Amino acid sequence: MCEKFSCGFNARETGEMTRKMKFVWFLILATATQLLAADWPQFLGPTRNGVSTETGLLDKWPTNGPPVLWEKQIGTGYSAPSVRGNQLVLFHRVGGEEVVESFQADTGKPIWRYAYPSSFVDPYGYNNGPRGTPLLTETACYTFGAEGVLTCLDLKTGKLLWKRVTAEDWNIPPAFFGVGSTPLLEGNILIVMIGGQPNSGVVGLDAKTGKTIWESVGEKNWTGVKMLGWPGEPNCVWKNYDKQASYSTPVAATINGQRQVLCLTRQGLVSLNPKTGEINFSFWFRSPANDSVNAMNPVVVDDMIFLSAAYFKVGSVLLKVHPDNKGVDEVWRSTALEIHWTTPIYHDGYLYAFSGRNEPDARFRCINYKTGQLLWDRDESWPHHSAEKPIVYGRGSAIMADGKLITLGEGGILGMFKLNPKQPEEIRRWQVPQLHPPCWAAPVLSDKRLYLRSEDRLICLGLGK
Repeated sequence: MCEKFSCGFNARETGEMTRKMKFVWFLILATATQLLAADWPQFLGPTRNGVSTETGLLDKWPTNGPPVLWEKQIGTGYSAPSVRGNQLVLFHRVGGEEVVESFQADTGKPIWRYAYPSSFVDPYGYNNGPRGTPLLTETACYTFGAEGVLTCLDLKTGKLLWKRVTAEDWNIPPAFFGVGSTPLLEGNILIVMIGGQPNSGVVGLDAKTGKTIWESVGEKNWTGVKMLGWPGEPNCVWKNYDKQASYSTPVAATINGQRQVLCLTRQGLVSLNPKTGEINFSFWFRSPANDSVNAMNPVVVDDMIFLSAAYFKVGSVLLKVHPDNKGVDEVWRSTALEIHWTTPIYHDGYLYAFSGRNEPDARFRCINYKTGQLLWDRDESWPHHSAEKPIVYGRGSAIMADGKLITLGEGGILGMFKLNPKQPEEIRRWQVPQLHPPCWAAPVLSDKRLYLRSEDRLICLGLGK
């Protein structure tokens, strides 16, 4: 049979078939790449920097906003949803439970639900839901709750694979606003900022079993470090009751040819070897105010790292990593950006970000990454106790897609901006009627669908042309 089949074609026809088969495989691979690019499987998206490669989005939406595909009332929390394929996973608090819940991304129909008891109460009066965003792989879902419960679930079924109660396994001083850092997966190691004392600020766990591989960061690396920006800039004297964990998520990057994980802890920036936890360098970056936080993610471009905070003129700093990766030099310091909790968008040498600690001093700004020069500034402040819906963004979050910035203000205003370092160019804005303050989770974009959440509402909008 095979001989008859092969003999029925000449060399020219066989070559033509080969070319056609190659073209078919190219289409298959291209389609698979597009599907992968459409996922938003972790905090700040596929590349963990708020940038999407999706195209074919609306150039602008109608005055009454993009079409609503589905919406639902949800539990409390500040955790953004994550999407992989047609599966969306939401982490929220319902009654006395933290709930990990899976839905069909295109319809919002439920798939599975996993819950465990939670008695967390925010000491400052904010909501009691989880702050960390689910991390999705091909087979697993990782979540880190407000009380430090770390779970690994089967992504298809929601079955519990393993769990660590970090507050029981390590000595962890309670965080100001609960646990807010999201784990990072680097190879087969899950890297988690837990804030353990005295030298377990960051841990590396086996992603399949949850067993501890390494512990690092704390007294050993911070003792004697100069406390930059503090009165007199003394050397750090370690206190075993001090908090280590921040609300920033670890960032993996290759700098000077070396893979490293950058953790903006409460004390400042630490660079780690992701396989061993060995510390490359430490850099103090913290407000002298006791009730301050570090929350934005480090922004890495080549061998430079940008950091920012919003408490008492801490401002921003750009660091250049030494060629041997054992230290950093300051390139510039400035208060042009004072970022409370969002992560800036980097594009072509510029940073776009919301700046300001509270609503009355909120700004939307663009700065030059390498110099810190403020290029433009928009006043987005609104009264903290205003009874009326704000007509400005307040503080907010931004993502980048299809050559534009998509922004969500904390009052529920959805915006679209051109990427213009010379002046702010707002294309559209729309007050999403279903959303109310505070909207502190960044927008999520997957397969031309935009997901927005407030404390108790999740809405899916269509952004495809």
